[in-house]
Amino acid sequence: MARISYVDETNHPELAGLMIKIKGVRGALINIYRLLLHSPQIAEPWFEFINATRRTKLTGRLRELTIVRIASAMRYAYALQQHVPGIAIPEGVTPAECEALKDWRRSNLFNERERTMLTYVDAMLQGPEMPDDVFNGLRRHFSEQEVVELTVIVGTYIMHNRVFTALKVDLEPKKI
Repeated sequence: MARISYVDETNHPELAGLMIKIKGVRGALINIYRLLLHSPQIAEPWFEFINATRRTKLTGRLRELTIVRIASAMRYAYALQQHVPGIAIPEGVTPAECEALKDWRRSNLFNERERTMLTYVDAMLQGPEMPDDVFNGLRRHFSEQEVVELTVIVGTYIMHNRVFTALKVDLEPKKI
């Protein structure tokens, strides 16, 4: 159960515009936004920023491999439920690949570029220090723009995990 109550749409007409905006992109007012709406000045830029990470030079597949790897490594059930299968599969990540991301080094499902990226993701998950060989490996496969975007996406989903795990955001109800 969430540590903070969820904002009830019907009791906050002053937030209607932002709620409509979120639902227009997300399809529903999901729990993370129902929680963040306690602070509209944070909810709105959060929404915009998360959506900006979906409009990068990186392919949707690379973005989803990154997010699912982070969620798997951090045991972040909320992001896993949101991204697998709903977002990852349409972006070209198979269910087998989503499962393999738990221990991707033992899998043969990822190409050299993807494995280099996953090595970088794992290094970021370990802490702020980045070994030169890992960074230099990434630079061989990705442009400067892609490196910046990938790094920001990793940092964003680490933050996402920390915020919503601390607040114990509830999983969304399963769709039937």
